[in-house]
Amino acid sequence: MNNNSKGISQDFLKLSIQVSLNGLSFCILDTLKGAVLLSERKTFDISLTPYQLLKEIKELFNGHSISQKKFSEVIVIHQNNLYGLVPKPLFNPEELPNYIKFNTKILASDHIVFDEITSYDMVNVYVPFVNINNYIYELFGEFIFKHVGTVLIESLLKSHTNGKNPVCYVHVSEKIMDIVVVSQKKLVLYNSFSFDTKEDFLYYLLFTLEQLDLDTESVILRLFGSIEEDDEIYTLCYEYIKQISIFVPSGGSHPFIDAESENIDFAVLNSL
Repeated sequence: MNNNSKGISQDFLKLSIQVSLNGLSFCILDTLKGAVLLSERKTFDISLTPYQLLKEIKELFNGHSISQKKFSEVIVIHQNNLYGLVPKPLFNPEELPNYIKFNTKILASDHIVFDEITSYDMVNVYVPFVNINNYIYELFGEFIFKHVGTVLIESLLKSHTNGKNPVCYVHVSEKIMDIVVVSQKKLVLYNSFSFDTKEDFLYYLLFTLEQLDLDTESVILRLFGSIEEDDEIYTLCYEYIKQISIFVPSGGSHPFIDAESENIDFAVLNSL
C-alpha cells in the first residue's frame, strides 16, 4: 500500500473515494462505456472520529456491495487539515514532521506521507486516515491515495486560463472551505478552514484576501462544490466581492460528464 501504486486488476471499473470527518463520497466509473455507474455522497451532522468514519464507510460499502466488485484502480482522497505545502527544492523526505508540526497538531505515532505535485514543483506533506487506508488495502490490495489539496491544486492549475486579475477558487463541502488562489497560472495559496456559519465563511475568505493583499474590487471569486447562487453564503459574499460566480469545473480527463455528474464531488471526479 502506498500513495503511488496502481492496482493490477484487468477490469475496467475505477473507484474513487473521498473521506473526511464531516462526510464521505464515492464514484464508480465504467471506463469502457465512459459512464458513472454509481455515486453517493453522505454528510454527518457532527464531526466523527476516525473510528466512527470507518464504520460509516463499511456500512456504505456493504449497502452497495462495493467490496464484492473488481476494480482496475482504486483511489482514496483524504480531506483534513493535517497538511503542509513545501517547495520541491526545499523538500527532504527525512524531515516530514517538521513541515507540518507548526501549523497542525500531530502525534509522535502519526503516519506522515507526501504527494509530489510534479508539474508545479511542490510537495504536499500530510497525515492520512491510516485506519481507512488499512481497510481499503484489505479489500482491494494496492491502491492510490492522495490528499484533497493535491487533487484541487493539480486540477485547478491545469484548467486555469491566464487573466490579468488573480482568481480565488473556494471549494465548499461539509463545513470545510478549501481556498486555492491562482495568478498567472501559478499557485499563490492553498489553505482550508472549518466553518459553521456563513459569517465564519466570509471571515476566513476576507482574512485570506487581506493577508495576500488582494483587492476585493478586482479579485475574481469562483465558488464551487456544495453551493449555488441562491445560497446564503453566496449572497453574503456578493455584498463584499462583486466579481463572484459559481465555478462549473470540467469533468477532468473524461468525456462522460453530464448533468448527473454535477452532484459528484469535484475531487472524487477529478482524481479518476
